[in-house]
Amino acid sequence: MTPVISFRGISKEFAGNGRNTVVKAVDSVDLDVEQGTIMGIIGYSGAGKSTLVRLVNGLEAPTGGSVVVNGKDLSGLREKDLRVLRADVGMIFQQFNLFNSRTAAGNVAYPLKLAGWPAQRRRARVAELLDFVGIAEKARQYPSQLSGGQKQRVGIARALATSPTILLADEATSALDPETTRDVLALLKKINRELGTTIVVITHEMEVVSSLCDRVAVMEDGRVIEHGPIYDVFANPQQPATRRLVHSALHDRPTEETLRRLRRQFTGRIVAVAIRDGGATLAALAAKLDQHQVRATIIYGGIGELADKPFGSITYELAGDDTSVDAVIAELAEVATVEELNPGAGSEVLAQGAGGVR
Repeated sequence: MTPVISFRGISKEFAGNGRNTVVKAVDSVDLDVEQGTIMGIIGYSGAGKSTLVRLVNGLEAPTGGSVVVNGKDLSGLREKDLRVLRADVGMIFQQFNLFNSRTAAGNVAYPLKLAGWPAQRRRARVAELLDFVGIAEKARQYPSQLSGGQKQRVGIARALATSPTILLADEATSALDPETTRDVLALLKKINRELGTTIVVITHEMEVVSSLCDRVAVMEDGRVIEHGPIYDVFANPQQPATRRLVHSALHDRPTEETLRRLRRQFTGRIVAVAIRDGGATLAALAAKLDQHQVRATIIYGGIGELADKPFGSITYELAGDDTSVDAVIAELAEVATVEELNPGAGSEVLAQGAGGVR
């Protein structure tokens, strides 16, 4: 399948604060976005996420490499051609970017007016879109009269006005409360499912990516350090930055401070067991633990779902002689990845199970 967005060796540099200094916001990125998918691009602040997405619609010009969107290399397009391409690439923003002097309907109608749609056709399209995003009754209200979630729905309707095949969402839920965020994410899923729109989500929020996206790319210092199907990347993260993102969202692993406190309370060996797909269920773990003369106490953990599969980890204290504990670890490794946690010394992968190395 031909990707609808393709980055090849793409880089973007900006002038730094110091004399003759350069900041490389995007550094030699190779990445494809397949048609009809929801791709999440995640990373901490300054990772280069927003710069990367602005290269998709030509709001930023690359320093090196190429960006191909719907088969067109942006580096060879004139401004006139870029304007045509942008009509096929909708964008929604963190701060909504609505015109305060226009009603909800007026905001949605604006790109249609620029595109030369006649008034009657504009009115019909605006009504259709406001109904689709669930705020038809707010058509005549101004942004100051709308809640944050309603403003974002207007922004989404405006982004869909010209029926784009690609929708870019740059931190689109960062200004919203958790309940409103869930509503907006459900709307984005609806857009992808019913309209077939390819969506690229830029965020630093792990929860947004885990509940919405099919695939994910993790950025750090301008580079894509991991990418692939979301479950594969987050269930078996290879890079420290990815592991930090996963654990910060799940809160499934004890922090160094918490681990020290746990060590004062529990004198046995402390191990973290990853819960992954492929038989690593709580019932399977319990069965393995029952086979040996080892007392297993759950002292920390968190289990959630990712792509409809179990995801997280449980931290156990294993109390018994070393031979028996080693045997338990070997049994657990048949269904999960096991790490021994030692305060101040990091973690040691003791055995690799179905989940792979963490």
